[in-house]
Amino acid sequence: MTGRAWGVLFVLCGAIFLEGIDVAMLNVALPSIREDLDMSTGMLQWVMSAYVLGYGGFMLLGGRAADLFGRRRMFLCWLVVFLLFSGLGGFATEGWTLVVARFVTGVAAAFMTPAGLSIITTSFEEGPRRNKALLVYSGTAAGGFSVGLVVGGLLAAVDWRWVFFAPVILSLLILVTALALIPRSARPDRDGRSVDAGGAITVTGAILLLVFAVERATHTAPVWTAGTVAASLLLFTAFTAIERSSASPLVRPGIFRNAALVRSNIAGLLFAAGFFGFQFIVVLYLQELRDWSTLQTSFAMIVIGVDAVLSPTLTPRLVERFGNARVIFGGLVLASLSYALFLPVRADWTYAAMFPSLIVLGLAFSLAYGPLTIVATEGIAEEEQGVAGGLLYTSFQFGAALGLSSVAAVNIAATDGSSPAARLDGYQAALVVPLVAAVIATLISAFGLRTRAGAPEAAPEAAAEAAPETPASVP
Repeated sequence: MTGRAWGVLFVLCGAIFLEGIDVAMLNVALPSIREDLDMSTGMLQWVMSAYVLGYGGFMLLGGRAADLFGRRRMFLCWLVVFLLFSGLGGFATEGWTLVVARFVTGVAAAFMTPAGLSIITTSFEEGPRRNKALLVYSGTAAGGFSVGLVVGGLLAAVDWRWVFFAPVILSLLILVTALALIPRSARPDRDGRSVDAGGAITVTGAILLLVFAVERATHTAPVWTAGTVAASLLLFTAFTAIERSSASPLVRPGIFRNAALVRSNIAGLLFAAGFFGFQFIVVLYLQELRDWSTLQTSFAMIVIGVDAVLSPTLTPRLVERFGNARVIFGGLVLASLSYALFLPVRADWTYAAMFPSLIVLGLAFSLAYGPLTIVATEGIAEEEQGVAGGLLYTSFQFGAALGLSSVAAVNIAATDGSSPAARLDGYQAALVVPLVAAVIATLISAFGLRTRAGAPEAAPEAAAEAAPETPASVP
């Protein structure tokens, strides 16, 4: 790739790195925040849940907005919002202020992330160059999360407010660089298309309620969870009816005729559920049962970040030789193996005993995450790249919420008492959830092995339904 192409990719990688490091640093700083702001456990949980609700709830709308109003414009505008409200979180003196700031930051990420992904998919032609760019991009996202675990611990040891101020500095650097390097493109030709207000309201409400139900499942009565899920399903039904009759749908129903897109989204949802649920239980095991410090835990788990090195180096070669479907399948098999290796965990396990599971998980992430991103956007018309990215990241985000809620529920149900043995029983039971999710994802991905390596499974009429937006090609 040319220097200009690397420059654009560098900026977009900086943004996804920012999103990853922001989430990871906050996870580590939560105990310090609770102590300083005198927050209850319920309010503290909302510091994380508010971000998940904003991010997962508005992702589809964010992807469509990028297609309709311009990817560069949406990326830059919402990067500014991300910058401002991250800073607001650092100045918070009350719990509710922090929760509001995190919700708006999540909404900003929901608009910014699919815009950044679609800039890559429309700036690099489909094939080896785009694949390489997406694999570098996914590796950077993983690196942000891994680095954030350590950096968050260091910053929180000084003052938890730096966990919010540090992203402000990074956001400002990315903003200045993006203004200079991301090329302007022709204004999108909407050709009579407008924002599908009815579709946007119903699907955003449906996703918000569904994520809310999952996030609160372990903290509220089953009847309230069931009622919230029922309300979400009603809104999804209304959304489907609106999209079928709309002249300019938010999500064109025909896009789901792309079998690879559907399969990659389902597999991505399950993979994220297992990945984040597993890490959550491992952190509890190390800190609550083994009394490891935050920094000890961070350094122990940073080995998972090997994917940041392997994604842009090893994975492209494997994809070129074996195709995306086989590499994804291999990654999901390794994820299943990783979770299985941790199942016999004991209260006196050494780090050497844990290491094989953690390093295999890092390898699994490097093989699965990037190729899933490629498959989810391959063969999609350029005017729908934002929507495709929004669908994928909605699946990842909802999967993460589902995995965290599920392992927490199983852990609570299986823990009979407060003794170390009882807590270990709870952890071992909860570790079955990531394994089941990974095995199901592996079975789903196996259907992709029937197709020719690297061949997209796009619906034949997908690209012909409307004229694509002129891409901002990178020379």
